[in-house]
Amino acid sequence: MEKRVVFQNKVLPYILVAPQIVITIVFFIWPASQALYQSVLQEDPFGLSTVFVGLDNFHYIFTDPIYLNSIKVTIVFSLSVAAVAMSAALLLAVMANRAIHGATTYKTFIIWPYAVAPVAAAVVWYFLFNPTVGMVSFFLEEIGIDWNHTLNGGQALLLVIIAAAWRQIAYNFLFFLAGLQAIPKSFIEAAAIDGASPSRRFWTITFPLLSPTVFFLVVMNIVYAFFDTFGVIHAITEGGPSEATNIMVFKIYHDSFESLDLGSSAAQSVILMALVIALTVIQFRYIERKVHY
Repeated sequence: MEKRVVFQNKVLPYILVAPQIVITIVFFIWPASQALYQSVLQEDPFGLSTVFVGLDNFHYIFTDPIYLNSIKVTIVFSLSVAAVAMSAALLLAVMANRAIHGATTYKTFIIWPYAVAPVAAAVVWYFLFNPTVGMVSFFLEEIGIDWNHTLNGGQALLLVIIAAAWRQIAYNFLFFLAGLQAIPKSFIEAAAIDGASPSRRFWTITFPLLSPTVFFLVVMNIVYAFFDTFGVIHAITEGGPSEATNIMVFKIYHDSFESLDLGSSAAQSVILMALVIALTVIQFRYIERKVHY
């Protein structure tokens, strides 16, 4: 029979969870409530006058072609970052899981990029692909590719996807490697004895057993691409050229701090929050069904 732990002091459990509750209220519930409140107001840039406008801010942004374009760019950007970061991390984790010489050093070098700030990572990639002095752009020019992400929207989007995914690879690598090491070796050995090829062993045994890790990382990478890539966009393209990399979180910043349109930016933040919550619910509702715990 399982023995349950019972607190003799009825106040102690509330004291133990109080710090987390306070953090949630201060850093999530209160800012979210403020955004909801400001989304139905129209304020002047100096905050001297406030007018209740109801849903006019939402109507305005949904009729704004620039905002509708930012939604499309955000979806493409987020899915691409998640796919690239997770695919590369899984490949590196599979290689690191093998008994290779210098495996510890190999793992350490892969983990290091996660310690780099998003802006610093963006600056590195910006200089590598700089049309004038970048080493990679020089190489691309030598093979006949005219690279200039300051003028070409497709190239700019590709560059910010690479920069954002590069930093996230280390995070995904840690979880994939832990998941691979948790898989019993007897399963793999039994399949090898039965004559299954390495690729067949991976897709029929290893990958299904990794499904909880994959599901968790899909959720985390989507959230990362929606929110934590602002520094990458700001440092490399600032949403350009021609709104090609103007993702939703950067547009909120631009409208709020540069255009000083507080009501519209608050409405955009509410929509962004609702979109991320909806995507997370959909993932738990449909993708989790295929997860084998």
